[in-house]
Amino acid sequence: MFSPQGLGYDRAVSVFSPDGRLFQVEYAIEAVRRGTTACGIKCNEGCVLAVEKRLHSKLMEPETVRKIFMIDSHIGAAISGLTADARVLINYARIQAQIYRLTYDEAMQVETLTRKLGDLLQLYTQHGGVRPFGVSLLIAGVDMTGSQLFASEPSGSYWGYRAVSIGGGSQVATEILEGNHKNEMALDDATVMALRSIKTAIEGPLDPEKVEIAVIPADVMVFKKLSFGEVSEYIGRLGGEEEEKEEE
Repeated sequence: MFSPQGLGYDRAVSVFSPDGRLFQVEYAIEAVRRGTTACGIKCNEGCVLAVEKRLHSKLMEPETVRKIFMIDSHIGAAISGLTADARVLINYARIQAQIYRLTYDEAMQVETLTRKLGDLLQLYTQHGGVRPFGVSLLIAGVDMTGSQLFASEPSGSYWGYRAVSIGGGSQVATEILEGNHKNEMALDDATVMALRSIKTAIEGPLDPEKVEIAVIPADVMVFKKLSFGEVSEYIGRLGGEEEEKEEE
C-alpha cells in the first residue's frame, strides 16, 4: 500500500518524524527557496540590501511590489518567500523597535531585534493550529557596535553574516559574494557587488524596475531606499565595469 513521504508526520507542525524532522518547517524553508533572490552585504562603511522583484504581469505597478522595508530609522529588512507572511513580521518588528525606544530611550540593537523575531518564528513551530512563516528575512542595520547583518529562517534560527543571499538564486549569488567581499570596501562598491550577485542569479539583464536597493551608511546611521534613478546609475556602473573586464 502506498504511503506518503511524511507518513502523516507532516499534518501537524508540532509533531516530529521518527528521524527528528519537522516537515512543516521544511516546507516553509522550501517556500523561501522558491522566492526571489535577496542579497545583503555589510562593510565598514555600512550595509546594503538588494532584492530581485518579479512582476507577474505587464500591467502591474512596479512601485507596489515591495521587498525591502524600513523597520526603524537605522534598521531595514529584505524578504524572500511569502510577502503576506513577511508583512506580519515587519509590523511586529516595527512595534518591538518602538517599544524598545520608549522603554530605554535609545535605538534597538540589530541583533536584539533579530532575536525578538526569531522567538516569534520559533513559537509558530511549537503549537497546533498554526503554521510556520514561509519567509526568510535579511535584517541589516548600523548600531553602536557597527554594521550588522543577520539572516533568519522559518524555524526561528538566525545567524550573523558579512554577506549573505537567500531565495531562489542564493547559491550562485553567494559564490559572487564569497569571491569578492572585503570588510574595508566602500559602500558604493558593496552596492555594485550586490547588484552583480542579483544579476548572476536571475541570468538576464537588470531592469531598474525589477530591482530594489536600500543602504544604511555607518556615518549617518539612517536607512535609505534608492530611487529609480539611483538604481539606474548603479546598474550603469556595473555594466561599465563588466565591459572593462571583457576588454582586458
